[in-house]
Amino acid sequence: MIDQTWYQNTENAPTSISAGGVVVRWEGKQVYLALVRGEKYSEYILPKGHLEPGETLEQAARREIEEEAGFSQLELITKLGIRERFNYAKTDWKVTHYFLFSTQQIDVKPTDPHRYYETHWFTFDQLPPLFWPEQGELVELSRSILEKTV
Repeated sequence: MIDQTWYQNTENAPTSISAGGVVVRWEGKQVYLALVRGEKYSEYILPKGHLEPGETLEQAARREIEEEAGFSQLELITKLGIRERFNYAKTDWKVTHYFLFSTQQIDVKPTDPHRYYETHWFTFDQLPPLFWPEQGELVELSRSILEKTV
């Protein structure tokens, strides 16, 4: 269970920069949100990961979303902000930059060669719980942004 200890940094933890995002699509006026999960896990997450040398934050977010969720055709809506926490092992402090993207792609296949992921679509009213609490906050932020644009 993820608790507040994942969100309390220590002085000697190494810091890593990541990027990722929330991906949505429209069917008429209905908005669908893409979430991913690994083969061995029942909990859902937002796609995100490390920054590679020479990448911008948005480029890293796009690459990670393609690797973990399978989306290659993304339109940037806005930057959602930064969230910080420990990684799952509590060895690195992660500073993750999140973006809100839209897509018209529906059936996708993640491209990560090292991990298995599957992508599922949900309406905002049918969302399952997310593994990381701060990602749930970003989903709600995305919902409020999208409600203002529709």
